[in-house]
Amino acid sequence: MNGRTREFRPSPRQVLTASSFGTRMFVALTVVVVGCAVSAWLVASALAPGIFHDHLGQAGIDHDSSQAAHVEEAFTWAIILAWGLAIAIAVLLALAVSWYIARRVQRSVSAVTASTARITGGRYDTRVASPGLGREFDELAAGVNELARRLGDTEITRRRMLADLGHEMRTPLATLDSYLEALEDGVRSLDDPTVQVLRAATHRLERLAADIAAVSRAEERLTSLRPVPSATGALVAEAARSAREQFDDKGVELRVHVDDSVPVMVDPDRLGQVLGNLLDNALRHTPRGGTVTVTSALAGHSRVEIGVADTGDGIAPEHLSHVFDRFYRVDTARDRRNGRSGSGIGLTITRALVDAHGGRIRVDSEGLGHGARFTIDLPVVTL
Repeated sequence: MNGRTREFRPSPRQVLTASSFGTRMFVALTVVVVGCAVSAWLVASALAPGIFHDHLGQAGIDHDSSQAAHVEEAFTWAIILAWGLAIAIAVLLALAVSWYIARRVQRSVSAVTASTARITGGRYDTRVASPGLGREFDELAAGVNELARRLGDTEITRRRMLADLGHEMRTPLATLDSYLEALEDGVRSLDDPTVQVLRAATHRLERLAADIAAVSRAEERLTSLRPVPSATGALVAEAARSAREQFDDKGVELRVHVDDSVPVMVDPDRLGQVLGNLLDNALRHTPRGGTVTVTSALAGHSRVEIGVADTGDGIAPEHLSHVFDRFYRVDTARDRRNGRSGSGIGLTITRALVDAHGGRIRVDSEGLGHGARFTIDLPVVTL
């Protein structure tokens, strides 16, 4: 080393790798253009003199004559000037076009890079404009925008989930805390009624945790679906068969009317879960002696409607737009008095699963005391 520090000099490959995409693309296009120009010059220089001499011989001009030498000199200069000027203009035009394309591609890639950086930082409202460079770049921009939208929806779901979870957990936790404090102070004893209240609170927390996990998977479409062609009549019959015993125990009549049994592309287990949730909801809100009716009928040529209607409590108009909201319960106090309080999350899962199948769900009711009808709208498939 001789006491001197060697100066670090990056290799050309390292320099090129560290350059921007636009620079590397421009360099590559420049090499291609220059290579094409040199190749054209070499081919012309190799082939043109031989062809020219052949034509001189065919014209009867002696190769050693002064006339032939003059013509050959004129031909050589014409080739040099014409080819040189043509190649120079072609190279300049090609380089100009290459520079323009490289700049446009570089700007588009930089815009995508900057957008992804903002998305990584949590700005999920970021969107990338279409660069207008072709189908592939448009698909790239659309993919980044869809990624940002889904991440934004997931973040909104997560925040709402945490807020709703905190709100929902307050009641059972407050119950546990007050009863434990009463036990410590000797105000209450650990008798059967107290144990039942404590167990009810812990069971509610356990059910809440399970429902939170289920609705999170359903709303973010992480629930694995295995769609297969299925007949709506068979789906309705199976759901009614599974719930029949519960209806008989409560004294509520369960009717099935299948006007049209048509094929739909659904996951039978998940759609069975949907129908089970709707039947359970109808049973909880229908008193003894009431009726719940499940139907299947065509709605036009390409849609089918599966309905679950009951003759129970009904829903007030101001609640209709909220029944699918997470943790929303209609007339909670009355439900708890009748011992049929739910977590307010089953219908949220139902809507998420119907949406994941490409369908729609709606609810109709003429008001309190007039029952309610939930309708699932699904596309019909051609087998």
